[in-house]
Amino acid sequence: MATAKKTSVNKVGGVRFSEEPAAATAAAGTPSHVHFDEKLHDSVVMVIPEPDGNFTVKVGFLKTQHKYEIVFTLPEVPALGKDVCPTPVPNPHIRITDISHLADGGLRVTCEYMPHQEGVLCEEVVLVSETQEDVCVAVKVHARVMDRQHGTPMLLEGVRCVGVELEYDSEQSDWQGFD
Repeated sequence: MATAKKTSVNKVGGVRFSEEPAAATAAAGTPSHVHFDEKLHDSVVMVIPEPDGNFTVKVGFLKTQHKYEIVFTLPEVPALGKDVCPTPVPNPHIRITDISHLADGGLRVTCEYMPHQEGVLCEEVVLVSETQEDVCVAVKVHARVMDRQHGTPMLLEGVRCVGVELEYDSEQSDWQGFD
């Protein structure tokens, strides 16, 4: 019967912590800890008012050929009034599916978006007043879009993947051409 032979292995390297207190380390110019602001905006869709009365909406990382539902809240825009709708001009990549008024006077906007290429993309939708002529608000939706083969982005709160458009791959087809 064979017996297992124990061997010892010397470990090389490792982690060494400073013996100095954190205050002394910080005073020397070396950060001793990571500090996060109480209000982190990295996990939610951000709505940024522009000086001209329009809005920029940042929705984070998305993937090409995926369809997303994006929900965001705009602050109250008194000039639009109560009857608000999207412009009838179609955009092939983004469309507003719902607009509802909130108790605090803001607007909850729901839209569907399908990014069509990689890179930093900006799509614009326009809200108009049904009762007041020439009153509109442009909403620019900014997204960082990655190729469908490069990982899965962590979606922000307010963004939800609702579908994937499959690409046709001729190499995977069962159809055999005529010889």
